[in-house]
Amino acid sequence: MLTATRTTTMLPVEDAERAGRFYADMLGLKPVTTNPDGTRIFALGQGDALGLMPAEKGAQTGHTVLSFEVPDLEGEIRELEGRGVRFDDYDLPDFKTTNHIAVMGTERAAWFHDTEGNILCLHELSDSEV
Repeated sequence: MLTATRTTTMLPVEDAERAGRFYADMLGLKPVTTNPDGTRIFALGQGDALGLMPAEKGAQTGHTVLSFEVPDLEGEIRELEGRGVRFDDYDLPDFKTTNHIAVMGTERAAWFHDTEGNILCLHELSDSEV
């Protein structure tokens, strides 16, 4: 069944080499291989993977494409900011961030973009959700 399989999340990137450097150097993901079509594969936790698939400019979407669950949101933000990652801030009528973090019930989250315009997220669940 599909529930017992490993997954590979595929993200469209205009420049796979540039994106690969971002995911390896800025986010600390481990490169695994580069496929013949130029897709760069990175290891994720639990045996899953991330594929950076060459695509035309504009193939990215306007919503979050990947979210990393972390145990210490503030610590991860500090570490990534130290590597040069810039987090987004929002001040909308129904959605605000403080110090890059939005609180949504029992979840807290922060968003940033990769070099290709993909929207990525860090999120932390409260102890009652874990």
